[in-house]
Amino acid sequence: MTNLPVRLARWSAHHPWRAIGGWFLLVAVCLGVGLIVGNNSAVTADYRVGEAGRAETIAAEGGLHRRPVEHVLVTAVDGAELDQRAAAAAARDVAERMSALPVVAAVGEPVRAEDGNALRVDVTLEVEERAAAQVVEELRARTEAVAKDHPDVVVEQTGRASIGRAVEEQRGQDIARAEMITLPITLLTLLLMFRSLRLALVPVLLALSAIAASIGLSMVVSHVFPDAGVGMNVILLIGMAVGVDYSLFYLKREREERARADGRLPAAAFVDLAAATSGRAVVLSGLAVAVSSATLYLVDDVIFSSLATGAVLVTLVAVVSSMTVLPAALAKLGAAAERRAQRRKRPVSTPRESRFGAALMRGVGRRPGLTLVGTTLVMLALAAPVLGMRITDMGPETHPRELAAMRTFDRLTGAYPEVKALHQVVVRDGGAGAGEALGELRELALADPAISEPATVRTSRDGRTHVLDLAVPHFVGEQEAQESLRRLREEYVPATLGAAAGLEYAVSGDVARHVDYPRHQRERLPWVVGALLLVTLVLTAWAFRSVVLGVVGVVLNLLSAAAAIGVLTWVFQGRWAEGLLGFTSTGSIGSRVPLFLFVILFGLSMDYQVFLISRIREGVLNGVPTRQAVFDGTRQSASVITGAAVVMVTVFAAFVGVHLIEMKQTGFSLAVAVLLDAFVVRTLILPALMLVLGDRVWWPARVRAARVPAQPQTVR
Repeated sequence: MTNLPVRLARWSAHHPWRAIGGWFLLVAVCLGVGLIVGNNSAVTADYRVGEAGRAETIAAEGGLHRRPVEHVLVTAVDGAELDQRAAAAAARDVAERMSALPVVAAVGEPVRAEDGNALRVDVTLEVEERAAAQVVEELRARTEAVAKDHPDVVVEQTGRASIGRAVEEQRGQDIARAEMITLPITLLTLLLMFRSLRLALVPVLLALSAIAASIGLSMVVSHVFPDAGVGMNVILLIGMAVGVDYSLFYLKREREERARADGRLPAAAFVDLAAATSGRAVVLSGLAVAVSSATLYLVDDVIFSSLATGAVLVTLVAVVSSMTVLPAALAKLGAAAERRAQRRKRPVSTPRESRFGAALMRGVGRRPGLTLVGTTLVMLALAAPVLGMRITDMGPETHPRELAAMRTFDRLTGAYPEVKALHQVVVRDGGAGAGEALGELRELALADPAISEPATVRTSRDGRTHVLDLAVPHFVGEQEAQESLRRLREEYVPATLGAAAGLEYAVSGDVARHVDYPRHQRERLPWVVGALLLVTLVLTAWAFRSVVLGVVGVVLNLLSAAAAIGVLTWVFQGRWAEGLLGFTSTGSIGSRVPLFLFVILFGLSMDYQVFLISRIREGVLNGVPTRQAVFDGTRQSASVITGAAVVMVTVFAAFVGVHLIEMKQTGFSLAVAVLLDAFVVRTLILPALMLVLGDRVWWPARVRAARVPAQPQTVR
């Protein structure tokens, strides 16, 4: 592990143009191959989990899989009374135009609202659910044509496909806006750190090229792990952060070695020295992030598999770039800087030692125990709201009302509450006959105040599979809807279908999906957390030959992640920050957010920990007492840790401005986590803890310069 970065960096530094050309050729190949093989998007079957997923599998095997439905709503202009003739004419026009489309399976009869002020036409699509958003534009074009031809009424379209398409478009716009904010702030931060535009551009360009290569590779990998549409998001989110971070670690060390040498060594030698020290830390950090992210595969869910794939790929590609093209770029830039310095007869500029780090360590050194106790109590206080966290799957009603499809959705559900949600009871008849039992179930369910008409039964061609559709006039996140599902599963279905012999049955539908998805995550959580803790312990203990540091890494990562998720809960479950951050509280946290954050934060926290402890251990191996090594390592690392943190916080905080609530929650909590980890955990708690433990922190190794093979010596 120590020699590989040095060998790669040495070759790259001595063959810079080959390394640079080879890297960009690799990026082009990755993108090209990805475009050739194409992206394999996840299909509806990939999303099935729990009882809801089992029900959908049975229905699909009988040819009764759920088909997407779009709703065309006809209402009066400016709130006036609806002209029934004009509305009926518009509805007929909708039916004629939609029926002509090959993607349309059926067009329902117009349904008049109870108050008579709206008319609804249901359009059932021939495609499967996940593909509906890709074809919905054809329907929207027909709806807009009807609206233009019937100006005396308002004709609008909504549905899950329309909303999904609008959400995708909004997500793309938000990400583009976030990147426009991130890039200039990142460049400015790096420019202030290195006082060189060339050096500031290097991390950004490398991060962007790593993102490009990862996007191409993700298309290839999607044929093994189907893409749920979130892989690109995590590649952009994590890629810029770790790509800049790893470049910063290298750059900072290269400039330090240049300052020590005072012009007595060639540019390539500084790259060798940086690779022998920071290069190892980058490899360890990248390995930790990648392996931590890979634990998301244990969730056994297509969305988390996509998140894991994106995070693993972009992290490993960023590590490869830092081990190959970065040393080459530094060697070329270093040689050019030396030539300019000789012409101007001025030394090459180097980063100044952090005054912040020195002042911080003076305070920690005077009261390490008090610092440790005080900061830990603060972090525990921030983590306390986790105990009251409520996790739900975010239904369509949580999407921003800036989307036209959502405003139409509100008008639709206001006029037709029965379209808010659906229960689906799927039955496979083993020969005893399900008709009578389904009839009893229908009557029993319709007596429930939270279930309403229409209540229809669909039967497969072979007569063995049946689906009972029950309307739920409540949104999936409402207590009434979830209680009706509980009664249906625990009371009505066992009393009817359960009493009949030879029937296989399960309950699905909108509410069941909403409930079963978080439940599935909770069931997989112990496996993910256990694997994550084990990975962190083993990697840290192996990297630093210390079981104590392995345990310390696990505890501090838990503290950092818990505090960040606690702040997330405090902010987003309440209403006090709605105006400040621009969101409408759902009183809950998106079901995918906490688990994704927990895993990613464990990996990202390792970045600063590995870099800081590497500097401290390097001093100890060179004969410096542990106490002094903690002071020196923290002081030397403070500027790069704070600089990297500023870049990461900028990247993540830019996503707080997006419209989609789960992306907003993710960006916010990642930004908070990096702030806490960089400015509290790694620069206060970790040094204080190491000062309190002293030499015991290296147990079971006995770290002494005389007993441990010396690291490559730096020029003094």
